[in-house]
Amino acid sequence: MKLKDPGVLAVVVAVCAALTIAGELYGAPLLVWIFKPLATATIALAAWRRGLLLARYSRFIVAGLMFSLVGDVFLITPEHFVFGLLAFLIAHMCYLAAFTADVRLGAHVQPFAAVGVIATVAVFVIWPGVEPELQLPVVAYVLVLGMMTAQAQARSFLHGTYEARRAALGGALFLISDLILAIDKFHSPVPAAAFWILATYWSAQTLIALSVPREDLD
Repeated sequence: MKLKDPGVLAVVVAVCAALTIAGELYGAPLLVWIFKPLATATIALAAWRRGLLLARYSRFIVAGLMFSLVGDVFLITPEHFVFGLLAFLIAHMCYLAAFTADVRLGAHVQPFAAVGVIATVAVFVIWPGVEPELQLPVVAYVLVLGMMTAQAQARSFLHGTYEARRAALGGALFLISDLILAIDKFHSPVPAAAFWILATYWSAQTLIALSVPREDLD
């Protein structure tokens, strides 16, 4: 069994995710500290094994996953939320760099318009609950997240490959995950928030990792 194979990776990540979610829901922080970083580290390793960092796309995807790993660790403790937000902001910039490696930014306009509407509505909904010191970081994060998601959809539309569709679905799930997180944190509690946030988050990361073609070359 090879970690870079979709089925094997999905099983390993699902086990780590289930243990992390159990830790979140039942107050077992040790499970979270062990299996939350382990899940993302496993996904990053799978992406590296698929592409071996031989192409720009692979390098930026792996870099995005490594910054996501840093963000995961910071977000375990609420007082480090800003550092986690910054780490994920950089991660999305890495993903955006990957998705513009072979398709120019905004090459297909419709996804940007659709994601722009969703992001604007989301910011409007959560804005009253965002602390003043977080307003600028939140706006910057939403902007980069939206661009990453929209570019992934545009790239999928123009390329139409299986890997591009994986990245597009991953980008969409990342947006959903962060929308749930933002509503839960800044607006009102979401029932079983940890489950929905982490399930969509790791599904997104897994799909993005599997969008790396096997041993691709520049």
